[in-house]
Amino acid sequence: MPASPVATAVTPSDLAWRVIGLLNIYRLLVPLVLLAMQFFAGPAWSLQPAHPGAFIGACIAYFTAAVLLIIARRLKWSSLRIIALVNACVDALAIALIVYGAGGVASGLGILLVLPVFALSVLADRRDAVLIAAVAALAVLTQQVFVGLSGGSATTDYVTAGLIGAALFGTSLVTWPVANRLRETDALVRRHELDLANLAQLSQYIVQHLRESILVIDAQDRIRLINESAADILGDENAFPDALIGEASPRLTYLLESWRQRTLGTGGADPVDPTFVAADGVRVIRPHFAALGSSSPGPVLVFLEDTSILAEKVQQSKLASLGRLSASIAHEIRNPVGAMSHAGQLLAESPDLRDEDRRLTEIIRGNATRVSAIIDNVQRLSRREPARIERLQLQSWVEEFRREFCDTMQFPPVRLALSGSGDLEVRADPDQLRQILWNLCENSLKHAVQGDPGRSIEIRYGRMPSNARPYLEVADRGAGVDPEFAERIFEPFFSAGQGTGLGLFLARELAQANGATLLYEPRAGGGSVFRLAFADRRRWETS
Repeated sequence: MPASPVATAVTPSDLAWRVIGLLNIYRLLVPLVLLAMQFFAGPAWSLQPAHPGAFIGACIAYFTAAVLLIIARRLKWSSLRIIALVNACVDALAIALIVYGAGGVASGLGILLVLPVFALSVLADRRDAVLIAAVAALAVLTQQVFVGLSGGSATTDYVTAGLIGAALFGTSLVTWPVANRLRETDALVRRHELDLANLAQLSQYIVQHLRESILVIDAQDRIRLINESAADILGDENAFPDALIGEASPRLTYLLESWRQRTLGTGGADPVDPTFVAADGVRVIRPHFAALGSSSPGPVLVFLEDTSILAEKVQQSKLASLGRLSASIAHEIRNPVGAMSHAGQLLAESPDLRDEDRRLTEIIRGNATRVSAIIDNVQRLSRREPARIERLQLQSWVEEFRREFCDTMQFPPVRLALSGSGDLEVRADPDQLRQILWNLCENSLKHAVQGDPGRSIEIRYGRMPSNARPYLEVADRGAGVDPEFAERIFEPFFSAGQGTGLGLFLARELAQANGATLLYEPRAGGGSVFRLAFADRRRWETS
């Protein structure tokens, strides 16, 4: 009969080790109970072994063998069959010696072999189960022979030994169907465990490599699951499994709590601005929440949407229309601008022109050149042409811009404050950067400081604390942007009542063309801050 493939598996299953573990406990208890019955039990339960020395030695040997088998479990056994046969031999020999020391099968201790035979038959195939029963029965008969040679055995004792042997064979045969069913069930469980492990690994791989940023937050506001994309948004240092979400992003915690209150019907209005800024200080993220399970409060699945990606897709169509518009009017604008520039040049050559008027002609020609550059930028932007990137020393560049802006707009330089740390180097198209900053300063001049001599505009530059990226920002103390319009101010043709609605749109598009990001945030104490975060310097510092 062929051996069962389950029984001869190279690696013993969890079921096999559990059975062996229970059998080891049995081996430890049997000699202890027998010795206690000999020395400490009352007359009704006391054992009177025929060979006390052999009995005590056999009990001690059996206990020692049990300890050694427990230690041997740490070894790398080659097969389950060897484990079953070794254990069967140890049990048969030890219990046979105990029965011999007790005076033979008349002591009734031969029944101790039934449980080891049953347990080991569960682990073995049918052929080995019969072999285990035969070894146990032979051990019982052998010890009875030695008892007879010592003069202490009756004929009935041999009959009893035979009956015990038959009982051991019967136990082995009866155990086989149950053992076969247990092994099949264990094999099925192992296959299911393997399938579940593979499924868990697959799910983990899919979650970690999803383009979408997701995380799971439990009822205690701890992160239970987060993929690489979400960790990058929240910051790898604070966003990891079992971390408090409040430590990674307090703003996200506020949005989550607002969502929970609305979901539970306990009040709470929709946040005016349902977004937060990523850990890099550049990306604007909109979270979407979904409850997991029916408990309240319970775990929440959070999707983090990078609004810049969605906005870029939406604006592609608007850029196309803007490109057609700019292409159709560029030529018409160039002609009058060129005429203005030529007229200013001719006027500057007049010998009767005063110095003050000559300065005005320079402003005319300078702004005509600037208008031509703006037309070029718009056309290049609509055609998605790459920016003409140069290395710029930010401090000296900003100081030159300040002089040009104040001269052109007739704005007092003391009201255009500069502040920054160090002379930073950035990479940008100088013409496009000038147009971005000009639009921002002109907006502040128009909406925040015009008509109020006590207000000023601030141009600040430095490095962002979170990621050391260079930034340039324009801040004022005006009325700021209405919160309901904060998300739309960078849309093309959107205006809250003044202007064409193209200034901030072009400024952000030009920023993206230079690998930078333009963000708005309300200024603490009132006012606005428009921050231009340049591309990560580590991407080009070695170029």
